[in-house]
Amino acid sequence: MQLEQVRAVITGGASGLGHAVAQRLVAAGAKVALFDVNEDKGHAAAAALGASASFQRTDVTSEDGVVANVAAARDAMGGLNVVVNCAGILGAGRVLGKDGPMPLSTFSTTVMVNLVGSFNVAKAAAQLMQGNTAGDDGERGVIVNTASVAAYEGQIGQAAYSASKGGVVGMTLPMARELARFGIRVNTIAPGIFWTPMVDGMPPQVQESLSASIPFPSRLGKPEEFADTVAFILTSRYLNGETIRLDGAVRLAPK
Repeated sequence: MQLEQVRAVITGGASGLGHAVAQRLVAAGAKVALFDVNEDKGHAAAAALGASASFQRTDVTSEDGVVANVAAARDAMGGLNVVVNCAGILGAGRVLGKDGPMPLSTFSTTVMVNLVGSFNVAKAAAQLMQGNTAGDDGERGVIVNTASVAAYEGQIGQAAYSASKGGVVGMTLPMARELARFGIRVNTIAPGIFWTPMVDGMPPQVQESLSASIPFPSRLGKPEEFADTVAFILTSRYLNGETIRLDGAVRLAPK
């Protein structure tokens, strides 16, 4: 798939990794629809990207809402052949904390947004992508999900987050195998520690400590590097059913 042919829904597209992906794709001539729950940031982000971008307030856990918004995005862009799922929450908390066990709502909400939300958007988009005209190798669409290295080395306090991201990794291959008959590829990126709005708010000494923990390059990942990886996946048709760690060779310590 050529990037200028991309018509993409990007969840979490108002900021962070999602917005970096939107910038990368629009710069290459693509059209994007930003899905996010933050209306102010979403409208501002779309306006900054120009005529090739639109915004729709979207709760990725709402089945009916996602179906309607995905269809509206397709109509606005004149097509839909890519989904990049970047919407997510941290859901940090210990199983047994100072104030007692983690509320079940914390765990379930984290899984709903990160895992169920990714599946919800992917299946709604795939429903529409299957009707696309087949391109080279019969390709009709690409789905890119976002996991985390915490799917493999979850730290103390990340039980909910790691479970949700492990689920994203786990569904990648079976989804790719199932959607292969429609010419839809499915891949996942598992980023390490990246510069995001959350990291920006940390004290400098914490930022330095995080950077020092990464073998090489010994720094935090740049959102544009994540976006470049998305672009690589979109243009590499033989890449399918894979989860790519993007982490500078870091392996998370227990805490």
